[in-house]
Amino acid sequence: MRSLISPRLLLREWEEKDAGFVLDMYSRWDVMRYLGADPQVLTDLDGALARLATWRDRQDEVHTVWAIQNRQTGRLLGAAFLVRLLASGKPLTPAVETEIGWHLHPDAWGQGYATEAANAVMAYAARSGISPVLAVTNPENTASQAVCRRLGMRHIGSTDRYYNMTCELFTT
Repeated sequence: MRSLISPRLLLREWEEKDAGFVLDMYSRWDVMRYLGADPQVLTDLDGALARLATWRDRQDEVHTVWAIQNRQTGRLLGAAFLVRLLASGKPLTPAVETEIGWHLHPDAWGQGYATEAANAVMAYAARSGISPVLAVTNPENTASQAVCRRLGMRHIGSTDRYYNMTCELFTT
């Protein structure tokens, strides 16, 4: 697992002890409303542990899901991703393309953490030779689209190629 450091953040491996934070973050509709074709909030610790296991299953020698942690306080803030996109279909299957993503706890919104974490992930992707990097957002998720633009990503239109939903597609 590759930890990443930015001025305010540590992006690190998820641990089982983080399941309570995962439950707190993903049990909130304001976090989940833009995630996936059929968003559903987590309701129990078993669901949080299953999410952590799913993230581990999506990792390989380069791709991973990081916990975003405040370096000064140690407080968890969210998740950052560099993973293979999942192609639409039943079931979803890993695509060739690589996706960057981020999910932040509402307490961490509006403080620049998503952009800072994503910049660290983009630098890691570049060092790892991954290009292009794509991002997909729900068409209504203007906050994540703004982060994509701050990262220098270019909007290339709508697509239904991923996650069994229509997404706005951004690329490096």
